[in-house]
Amino acid sequence: MTAEMLATFALLAGVMGFLIWDRFRYDIVAGTALVVGVAIGVVPVKEAFTGFSDDIVILVASALVVSAGIERSGLVDLLLGRISGRLDSVTRQVVVLGSAVAILSAVMKNVGALAIFLPVAIQLARRHGTPPSRLLMPLAFASLLGGICTLIGTSPNIIVSRMREEMLGTPFGMFSFTPLGLALTVLGVAFLSVGWRLLPRGRGGGAGQPFMVDDYTSEMLLPTASPFVNKTVEALEEAGEGDVTICAVIRDGGRRYIPAGHWWLFGGDVLVLRCDATALKRLVMRAKLEVPGATEIPQAASGNEVAVAEAVVTEGSALINATARDLRLRDHFGLNLVALSRRGRPVRQRIRDTRMRRGDLLVFQGHAEDMPTLLGVLGCLPLAERRIDLDRPAHAWRAVAILGVAIALSTSGVIPVAAAFFAAAVAMVATGALKLTDAYDRVEWPILVLIGCLIPIGEALQRTGGSGLIAAALADSVQGLPPLGAVAAILLAAMAVTPFLNNTATVLVLAPIAASLARQVEANPDPFLMAVAVGAACDFLTPVGHQCNTLVMGPGGYRFSDYWHLGLPLSVMVAVLAPPLIVLLWPP
Repeated sequence: MTAEMLATFALLAGVMGFLIWDRFRYDIVAGTALVVGVAIGVVPVKEAFTGFSDDIVILVASALVVSAGIERSGLVDLLLGRISGRLDSVTRQVVVLGSAVAILSAVMKNVGALAIFLPVAIQLARRHGTPPSRLLMPLAFASLLGGICTLIGTSPNIIVSRMREEMLGTPFGMFSFTPLGLALTVLGVAFLSVGWRLLPRGRGGGAGQPFMVDDYTSEMLLPTASPFVNKTVEALEEAGEGDVTICAVIRDGGRRYIPAGHWWLFGGDVLVLRCDATALKRLVMRAKLEVPGATEIPQAASGNEVAVAEAVVTEGSALINATARDLRLRDHFGLNLVALSRRGRPVRQRIRDTRMRRGDLLVFQGHAEDMPTLLGVLGCLPLAERRIDLDRPAHAWRAVAILGVAIALSTSGVIPVAAAFFAAAVAMVATGALKLTDAYDRVEWPILVLIGCLIPIGEALQRTGGSGLIAAALADSVQGLPPLGAVAAILLAAMAVTPFLNNTATVLVLAPIAASLARQVEANPDPFLMAVAVGAACDFLTPVGHQCNTLVMGPGGYRFSDYWHLGLPLSVMVAVLAPPLIVLLWPP
């Protein structure tokens, strides 16, 4: 083992260690690794930035923009609005919504498809009295399965396609993944239609209630003009009709008291409340409560009324690790932060001083017409029914037509996939199907930085012979096993690593090793690369391995351990069925 190989292994181990630790953002870890790789000579200076010129970066960014165009079209709202009344059971909801999100995940990035269906699912759950916790995790898992079906559905597919092009001269096509992905998706949705019963109870609201009832923590000021000044805590809770709990009273210069029911309330008290958004709005009107430390948002002259919106903090949001006080939301965005919920855990700090995390649920107050744009700027997904404008159908079919042309051009081989989807992204903006600012906002720059920085490190692993050394060790371990056993070993390795790493990072590390293993055993590399793609895409065990799982954690009120209840049997199903399907479709 050479010194250069040892240095590459040490660098790669450091990257994986920091990604698993999750103390720093993965793009910062990847960027630092690239700098270190250049400094120690593992990555040649001339090749340091070749990853950013790779077609993968263009294709991932373009697919995200095209996904945003489909999302903003409102087509899903139009189609599902006609059948939502018939989805009156959890099984029907899981089957219909799970199938729909899986289909959409096949033609756009799966996290974008889930973002479209999340508000729809929550509204449907509220309408039929379904606890959202029964519905949202199956929806996330269905989006992961659907993403396997095409080249653009998920980043792992794009990366293994590039690896195949390097080895054999031609990449995987747009629908090369479809037979395998479709089989796993059909079987997975069938399992989810009954498997939702494995999820723990008590994670969401009951009939007619919003998600996570009792789990919002909010702070409201009791002004001197309130009719409840000089009345008791019990009287104010009764005004909330049993849906509001006063957990604490802040007075005397910021001291926090736990009140009894007979406590008297005084003008200027800040009340810490536990309730849902609907009950909070009702109590604010009755008791004339105000947001502490924030001036009232005036009614706009144009009739732009003041509204309250619930939203979830998504990956890459500007709110992550920041407080409302730091960001000065009222001054800079015209929003008041009214309440916060964190998967049922009590918030013990002042709301304005609480550092927000991905998956947090927030209640904002602001102008109704400006709310969607402002939430998009902040990186929050609104959890409310979207109003469909009269011109939406034209935009909807325009976006679908652009996507269809891009798929047709890339599938027919007229132009490369990256060029086709880059043209589609430009067409989305040029035709008005997507605003330019929305296009830039929807590009996941941290993912692009991660890919661009880790590609040179992955190439260093191959150039120094590190991937070959690991592959030789794997070949020895699977010696005597049939090709099916070797494929299963690669798939299980990818499934084991992905819950702790970003799935893109998993593929960037394991794909070269899988390719080297195929060379070691003198086999067709296709089944080994497919095993990496499927294993990295099927992360059902944790909320942090994939953005889709993170996105539903807050709205569903899930805990970290909840994912095992449904995810473990689904993972076992994929681990058992995928290897024989892969070997059948791509003989070694």
